[in-house]
Amino acid sequence: MSRIAIPAVATATGATADVYAEVRKIAGGTVPNLFAALGHLVPNALSAVLNAEGVLANGSLSKQDLETIKLLVSEQTGCDYCVAAHVMLGKMTGLPSHVLTQIRHGASTGDSKRDALVSFVLKLQKTSGTLSDADVAAIRQAGYSDAQLAEISLTIALTIFTNTFNRINDTDIDMPPVK
Repeated sequence: MSRIAIPAVATATGATADVYAEVRKIAGGTVPNLFAALGHLVPNALSAVLNAEGVLANGSLSKQDLETIKLLVSEQTGCDYCVAAHVMLGKMTGLPSHVLTQIRHGASTGDSKRDALVSFVLKLQKTSGTLSDADVAAIRQAGYSDAQLAEISLTIALTIFTNTFNRINDTDIDMPPVK
């Protein structure tokens, strides 16, 4: 059970009800537990997350690239809620189960561009300091633009935020769990 008790979503009023209505539009009429808790506590934070997700959705990274990053960061952070979410969402973008497993383990997926993305994100997650010129050259050589490097950064930052909140809350997983 989640650590932070929230009232039933249907009882929300004001800014919380408004942001829940936004979530329902993009989540097939439901409000996932992460968004329910965040919207209850800080509706403006949930609105900021939704706005950032909109920026990414309209950006130049593919949906598969976005889910690759989100799944890998969630796995590295140890957020079981987000791993489950991004395995499910990754499948919805057409990523096969075996590829999602490879991404989670930072292993080769057989797609050189995706593997370069995984390697780059892992480098960002596991090291500190400025990346080497070679690291940046490698991701560019794989076909990622400088604008996409900014989108990768935003995706990582947004994912770390939701991972961190879920780890604090121990948010109940409301989708198929992943072993």
